[in-house]
Amino acid sequence: MSVFERKGQVETTIELSLGLSTGIQVMLLYRWPRGVYLDPYQIASLRDQRKWQILIDSAIDLELPAHKTQGFVTYVYPIPEGPTPRINVTIPIHGRYHQPSFEGKTSTSVHIEPPDLLLRSAKCTQFSIFEPDDVINAPCTPDNSSTCSWVKGHSQQVQDPVCLHFPVGDGLLLMPVCAGTLLVTMICCVLLSKYMWKHRIS
Repeated sequence: MSVFERKGQVETTIELSLGLSTGIQVMLLYRWPRGVYLDPYQIASLRDQRKWQILIDSAIDLELPAHKTQGFVTYVYPIPEGPTPRINVTIPIHGRYHQPSFEGKTSTSVHIEPPDLLLRSAKCTQFSIFEPDDVINAPCTPDNSSTCSWVKGHSQQVQDPVCLHFPVGDGLLLMPVCAGTLLVTMICCVLLSKYMWKHRIS
């Protein structure tokens, strides 16, 4: 998994090389931390450019800061290409506003775990050998009309978590900044009052 940062936008690129038999459906289950969000409008605008569909488990408020949100889940349904399916999924994500640090830190870290690889077959007998812990219920398709049993699979390459760093304000400067702002405001008010008084009595 690789990360590219540009103008506050982070794009996560995931490449999976899978040897799948005919009739096997693939899904990627992402568990996103509260420090990031997906822009549904941006994703919708990329519909003609991407070869996957996505289902977000809850509504996303684009304006809320990180400490007032919760993590969320997305189900991504990629479309394998070629005789040996190779799945490329690029999901644009954004960092939320984080509270200032009172410990002198200039940034905060957000860790994103690799997605779970889930497989499903129309012939349930193919997955009868798996343990119950390997089977989870999830939406069958992006329209979320019904749920199906999916089996956890394994990609051919090991994926590491992604660590993103977002800048935060310096909370130690809160009092000096407020005091300075108040002082400048009072000086401006005094000067403005003197100016108005001078022109009124002249």
